[in-house]
Amino acid sequence: MDQQQKVYQKLDELHIPYEVMNHPAVFTMEEMDELGITRHGDVCKNLFLRDAKGKRHFLVVLNKDKQANLKDIRDQLGCTPLSFASEERLAKHLQLSNGAVTPLGVINDASHAVEVVFDKDLVGKVKLGIHPNDNTATVWIAFDQLKKLIEHNGNPIAYVTI
Repeated sequence: MDQQQKVYQKLDELHIPYEVMNHPAVFTMEEMDELGITRHGDVCKNLFLRDAKGKRHFLVVLNKDKQANLKDIRDQLGCTPLSFASEERLAKHLQLSNGAVTPLGVINDASHAVEVVFDKDLVGKVKLGIHPNDNTATVWIAFDQLKKLIEHNGNPIAYVTI
């Protein structure tokens, strides 16, 4: 079963409503803008980070138009300095590749090791756009439903102000 089908199966299993928009592969927000995807809802940007010792991994989810300040996020999480994790770590922990980073990747995290960090401004949004573990589609899902999936998987959730 491919990554997308695994996501849709999990969403269906949890009775989570969603919409799917298929499109050519996209690697940047600019490409999503050019295809008109960002007009349909609040598209999320996702950053896969690690702490200084490489013991903790974070998936930071924020609105596509925001810029993340890693020092501010670190201060709010109370951890050691943050940096971007390698593609090898991304593959190991979430079975994802660059360009397809998404909070839906937690369904591949059997050890629940990745901490999902949401920008507080996403709370309550009714139409978040995220990839279904593949960058050739965008899934539209309500924040509360996304949170339900992450909680069901057992990953820790934190909130920060970005």
